[in-house]
Amino acid sequence: MTILDKIVANKRKEVANAKTRVSYTKLEEAEHFSRETYSFREFLLAPDRTGIIAEFKRRSPSKGIINDKVTVKQVTTAYAAAGASALSVLTDKQFFMGQKVDVKKARAYNNIPILRKDFMIDEYQVIEAKAMGADVILLIAAILTPAEIDKLATLAKSLGLNVLLEVHNLEELERSIHPQLDAIGVNNRNLADFTVSVDTSFQLAKHIPDEFLKVSESAISNTEVIKELKQAGFSGFLIGENFMKEEDPGAAIREFVKGL
Repeated sequence: MTILDKIVANKRKEVANAKTRVSYTKLEEAEHFSRETYSFREFLLAPDRTGIIAEFKRRSPSKGIINDKVTVKQVTTAYAAAGASALSVLTDKQFFMGQKVDVKKARAYNNIPILRKDFMIDEYQVIEAKAMGADVILLIAAILTPAEIDKLATLAKSLGLNVLLEVHNLEELERSIHPQLDAIGVNNRNLADFTVSVDTSFQLAKHIPDEFLKVSESAISNTEVIKELKQAGFSGFLIGENFMKEEDPGAAIREFVKGL
C-alpha cells in the first residue's frame, strides 16, 4: 500500500464522518458559499503578479514537519503582498497537519484566489471548498477515474469554482483532460518514491492543450527555473516547501521574487 493509497483510504473515512457532522444544507448556508470567486486565470496572468501559487504547508509525509510555528495570517498575507498570484492551503489533517479552518482564515485576510489543496474524491468536498471560501479545487488524476473527474469538475464549475487538474505523467494527462478544467498542473514529484525532477514539467508541456493554463508543481527552488518554465508555456508555479522550510516564509518569498 503506497502512501497515496493510505491517504485516500483515510480520506474516505474522513469524508464519511464529515457528512454526519455537517449537512449539505449547512454548508450551503455558510457565509462564503454565495460569494463570487476570483478568476484563477486572471490572477495567474496578471502582469503585476508573479505567477507563483504560494503554499501554506505545515507537514508532508515525505519530509515530516516543515514548519508548524507560523500562522496562516502571518504567512499568507506576506505571500500576497510579495506578489503571489494565488495561495494554496492544505486542509488534510492526518498527513499534512492542515485544517479546514486554515482556508477560512486565509480568505479573511486575502483578496487573491485560494486553492483548497486536498485529496478530492467526493462531491461533498467540492461543496465544502466553496463554503470555506476557496476559489480553486485540485483534482488529482492519480486517484480519480475520468468519470469521477467529470463529475467533480462539472459540479465545481456549476458553483463558480476554478479547477486545477494535477497529473504526473503522459498517461494520466491523456486520459484525464476535460473541457471543464481551467488549468493542468504537472506535479514534478514521483509518487512512488517521492523524488522530484522539474524535467517532468518540460516533458509534458508540449502535450498540454493551449486552452488550459499550465502549472508546474514542486521542485521549483530558484527563479531561473521559473524563467525556463515560462518559455515552455507555464504561467503558474506552485511553491511550498522552498518558502515554508524557512523560519520566516514571508521573508523567503520576498527575497525569491527579487530574482524574477
